[in-house]
Amino acid sequence: MPSRGWVWAALGAVAVLPGLVAGPPGGALAQQSPPGCHVPQFAYKHGTVTFAEHGRTVQVRVEIADSEPAREVGLMCRTSLDPDAGMLFVFEDQTSVPFWMKDTLIPLSIAFLDSRWRIVALMDMKVAPDPDRGPFEYYGPKRPYRYALEVNEGFFARYGLDEKAEVRFSPEAARGAPAAARAAGRAAPDSRCESRAF
Repeated sequence: MPSRGWVWAALGAVAVLPGLVAGPPGGALAQQSPPGCHVPQFAYKHGTVTFAEHGRTVQVRVEIADSEPAREVGLMCRTSLDPDAGMLFVFEDQTSVPFWMKDTLIPLSIAFLDSRWRIVALMDMKVAPDPDRGPFEYYGPKRPYRYALEVNEGFFARYGLDEKAEVRFSPEAARGAPAAARAAGRAAPDSRCESRAF
């Protein structure tokens, strides 16, 4: 989750933040928070990130964190993540903000991507000795990035993916999007993410 000065414990009691929903987030990637670990719940958009390298492709189903509150929470308090699932963090512009593992209970790998969907860096992120209080390591590339993809630790190594892999993002058509957009596999026009072909 990107490191910022937000205090999410206080936000957990606020029910009027944009994008928050009363129940757990929808979709197959959703996980309930364990007792004692409380974060706001969001209605995430979904999509697919596809990696191509060495003549094969690997797909990751993603929840999209494209707002400041959603990026702050990220995968906090999740106790598991499907093997082919992840979270895509979308920033409005290039950034150098590092990630940390505050309240993150599962080890992760992260791919930092530039605005053209080229991989800037791949890193493994360990669970902190005390996920609530730290100490926390900070993870960030030496160059700016626009997107970050968190997956289960070891995902990139398991599939032989490195910084040379080509990356494509395909947003899921929004519910209620025009049928033509859904049928063509395109996102609704208001999608904030761009698809990049191989």
